[in-house]
Amino acid sequence: MGSATDQHPVGTQARYPVRLEWGPVGAAVVSDGCEFAVVVDVLSFTTTLTVACDLGIEVVPCPWRDQRAEALACEHDATLAVGRTAASTGQVSLSPGTLRGAEPMRRLVLPSPNGSNISSRMAGIGATVIGASLRNRTAAATWLTQQANSADRAPQIAVIAAGERWPDQSLRPAIEDLWGAGAVIRALVDQGWERLSPEADAAMHCFDAVSNDVATALHHSAGGVELDDLGFSEDVDIAAELDQSSSTPILLNGIYTS
Repeated sequence: MGSATDQHPVGTQARYPVRLEWGPVGAAVVSDGCEFAVVVDVLSFTTTLTVACDLGIEVVPCPWRDQRAEALACEHDATLAVGRTAASTGQVSLSPGTLRGAEPMRRLVLPSPNGSNISSRMAGIGATVIGASLRNRTAAATWLTQQANSADRAPQIAVIAAGERWPDQSLRPAIEDLWGAGAVIRALVDQGWERLSPEADAAMHCFDAVSNDVATALHHSAGGVELDDLGFSEDVDIAAELDQSSSTPILLNGIYTS
């Protein structure tokens, strides 16, 4: 059996219109041949992304937090988000709550090792890349359905659960991203999409299991407990704002715009 990195048809889930995979490597494989790729990083890149788009802020995804990020901010005449624990009053970080209290801005460079990294890698792959979270899952599904209805043929969608990183930088699948991806897939199914890959179907049912109380589930997840312990419980609360955003961030020329 070939590996997923060999672009084996099984690894790409190519027989299914709606697919699901994990992390940057999975994103590259499963999006092969897809018209659309949906990046999901609930705690916190795509949650912060939707908050930014709600406020009319464009977001430049950035995989680094070093001088390259500073150069990218200069290039785009953008505000550079600082580290979550390094932010002082009025500064913007990966924490979505910081955007709600910040001064108005036009564009934000948002470093993140997971969702932002995947977004940067996906730019220019041929698929249209959008950002989704629990906050905008129905808005994203509605936009995708509208695109499908105007297309000559039924498009294919790759949903990418970003996951987290272990200390050795290997992928740690994160339950909140499975729920977020499943929430998007549930919204697609509710709008008539069919023929999910088994991976996508499993994610949808995982979301269904917590859909009645997403906030409690998020706070009990490993990622939620970590943020609670660091004093960022508000970030988890914002991530749990199911369907509270009408934005669909679309990645165009390396910039997410609603």
